[in-house]
Amino acid sequence: MVNDAPSPWNVANYVTMVRIAMVPFFAWALLVEGGESVTWRIVATILFVVAALSDKVDGYLARSRGLITDLGKLLDPIADKFLVGTALVLLWWPLGELPWWVPTVILVRELGITLMRMAVLKYEVMPASRGGKLKTVLQAVAITAFLLPHGDLPWLTVIAWIVMAAAVVVTVVTGVDYAYQGWRIRRSARRASPAQA
Repeated sequence: MVNDAPSPWNVANYVTMVRIAMVPFFAWALLVEGGESVTWRIVATILFVVAALSDKVDGYLARSRGLITDLGKLLDPIADKFLVGTALVLLWWPLGELPWWVPTVILVRELGITLMRMAVLKYEVMPASRGGKLKTVLQAVAITAFLLPHGDLPWLTVIAWIVMAAAVVVTVVTGVDYAYQGWRIRRSARRASPAQA
């Protein structure tokens, strides 16, 4: 019997892996001169934006070339969380540009949902929902606004906070939805187990 499933080692997943590999370089650029260098802040922002946009590239490649795999479904959100998490933590500490509760709320949600996905993986792979994708976009835009050197641009700080507030709200709401979906998958699997025995 011929296996038509795509190999997990494909160009879409390679793009995801490159995104993961870019994170340490982004972190280094952000921390040059304690985050005070305008040039390196711009470099860090560019690296972050390129890495964030690569999420669209690997998604397009996977869909257009029939390269959707369980590895990709699992690896893609992990890559997003690694990038976003690194940016949020560094903006909080050591840079002190975000209060502690912003990365805490977002990262607790992200870690919790990742662990839940792994827990239900034996039953079903949970791909990113539309709400989850909106959350990712809002987080990326908000972080980009915070990464840019603000200087004498108070309006940029206001915009950054407005988008970040929206990102936090959507992060929490989608987290609750994912938790419900995970509970539903687990409950359905448990109900099906006696019937299959």
